[in-house]
Amino acid sequence: MKKTDLQHATVGELNTKLEEAYQELFNLRFQRSTGKLTNSARFGEVKKDIARIKTILRQRELAGQ
Repeated sequence: MKKTDLQHATVGELNTKLEEAYQELFNLRFQRSTGKLTNSARFGEVKKDIARIKTILRQRELAGQ
């Protein structure tokens, strides 16, 4: 996900994307534990996506106060 794509999304869309990212992270952890993980670099990508989404949500929360 790109930062510019996320900045133009609504809060509802961001929350949905955050839930999807957490679900993907869970699935990656499960695949790793069963030995079926093929792309271990995806862990870092998903974690960074989560951080980006949380940062944008927090910025909007602070701007609204």
